[in-house]
Amino acid sequence: MTLTWVQIFRLGLVQAALGAIVVLTTSTLNRLMVVELALPAVLPGFLVALHYGIQLTRPQWGFRSDTGGNRTRWIVGGMAVLSLGGVAAAVGVVTMQAAYWPGLILSLLAYSAIGLGVGASGTSLLALLASSTAPHRRAASATITWLMMIFGIAVTAGGVGAMLHPYSPALLLRIVCSVAFGAFALTVLATWGIERGLTVLPQPESQPFRQGLTEIWAEPRARNFTLFVFLSMTAYFMQELILEPFGGLVFGLTPGQTTSLSGAQNGGMFIGMLTVGIAATGFKIGSLRAWVIAGCLGSCSALCLIAAAGALGAAGLFAPFVVMLGVFNGMFAVAAIGSMMALAGAGRGRREGTRMGLWGAAQAVAAGFGGLTGAALVDLFRLAQLSDAQAFGTVFLIEAAIFVAAAVMALKILERPLPGAFAIAGE
Repeated sequence: MTLTWVQIFRLGLVQAALGAIVVLTTSTLNRLMVVELALPAVLPGFLVALHYGIQLTRPQWGFRSDTGGNRTRWIVGGMAVLSLGGVAAAVGVVTMQAAYWPGLILSLLAYSAIGLGVGASGTSLLALLASSTAPHRRAASATITWLMMIFGIAVTAGGVGAMLHPYSPALLLRIVCSVAFGAFALTVLATWGIERGLTVLPQPESQPFRQGLTEIWAEPRARNFTLFVFLSMTAYFMQELILEPFGGLVFGLTPGQTTSLSGAQNGGMFIGMLTVGIAATGFKIGSLRAWVIAGCLGSCSALCLIAAAGALGAAGLFAPFVVMLGVFNGMFAVAAIGSMMALAGAGRGRREGTRMGLWGAAQAVAAGFGGLTGAALVDLFRLAQLSDAQAFGTVFLIEAAIFVAAAVMALKILERPLPGAFAIAGE
């Protein structure tokens, strides 16, 4: 027995719950620390980086869900820790207003808990999808779960922004507690009895985590795909911190205009994700391998066009090219997640969680590394007396080149699949 469409949608609700809590820490609390508390922007940046760093524990959580025989408890338990971490993070921000150091210590503990919760719940969720989704449904299931996450982020960010006016610490705590409780309750309901009736595979033999991870790393398929995830996700996240400043400095866009542009980019991602899900699953058009490569090369083209628009001062072309980037980023992201789900079951049996954890850790490292590298390179090029358009454009071209390298790597390590199948080049 494999997951039905209804069950896949239910697990997508868990992704929406994850996104709802995480976005509070990366947007609302971030803004409160910088604006209302007048703290250095590096502080929330460090806290967000901390939660990414903690996610290096993903392989451990995946290994535990492999050997524990019940992935649901890790999904629910991780969400409980994440919910408590989200509430503690809000309390930490409020506390910093009156007592900075106690508030900072609480924030450090809270963001650590957020990283642990995301790692445990998110990795186990993806492992359950990977191990229990029929092969022909993987592209669509990746689309559904990621669109649900974006939906959760968008609804929470918009809703909290509307309700948190006028701002008061008490109102903030009420809203965050409501979101956290709602996310946890939704996760419990969405996962209730979902593993009942699924095909139960034999449990792997008991062994230490280090030995289990070493065995997975020894598999050429898993190792090569880990390197691909790191390379491609570094390119994916390099523009995250510099695209809006580029619009402001080079084209003179206002904060409101660049924020709207970011929304348009997310809309493009939505279209790209839907395209892959519908085409690959509904109409059997293209393999996941082909969509991964198309997403990488399309993202490369969009970045080159954005750099050219900056060099030519073509402000009218900036928005269409940003939407184009979003479309191809969305295509790449869904195809890559679908590929992860397909590959998680390849190799040593009942190790889907460990493999998904390994790739999740690579993605988390790439997210932090890519964003910081892009911003640092812009600063470096501007110090070298390059104009704003040249500095940003050069970074976009470097990012484009990394996408090409990722496409070449995908071409080499991903085989042409047989009809209805997807595979990685053998050992």
